[in-house]
Amino acid sequence: MADTKTYQMTREGFEELEAELDNLKLVKRAEVVERIKVARSYGDLSENSEYEAAKDEQAFVEGRIATVETMIRNAEIVDNTGVKSNEVALGKTVTFVEVGEDEKETYKIVGSAEADPFNGKISNESPIAAALIGRKTGDTVMIPLPVGEMEVKIVKVSSK
Repeated sequence: MADTKTYQMTREGFEELEAELDNLKLVKRAEVVERIKVARSYGDLSENSEYEAAKDEQAFVEGRIATVETMIRNAEIVDNTGVKSNEVALGKTVTFVEVGEDEKETYKIVGSAEADPFNGKISNESPIAAALIGRKTGDTVMIPLPVGEMEVKIVKVSSK
């Protein structure tokens, strides 16, 4: 039997996945079934774009339900109680500045299942997070980039 992938995540990320699963099963699934029923009433299914779109959406919703169920089933909720307050870890927010620059960047480090870079949440598997995890406030860290690397100084680490 192949090893099952575990999905490291914060308690908050786990609860968000549970809420998404409830919404998919109780709301989205019913909405799609209703759209299919309405589209069927239009007659000839071979040239019915509403029916095809609804069936495509149904496939997407069912696929997402399966994915979320797998992530929840194989979730590993990370506990940071033993991690020092100034140490970068999953679930912590880190602020750093590129050496020689003034602009600070702040990210919350989360599991890959809950990553959302546009909202300041980066995966613990990303090059930035991987380089920062285990480091502390005041440390200078080299982060590998597709071309070269970037040197940053950790300014702040918080549990928020």
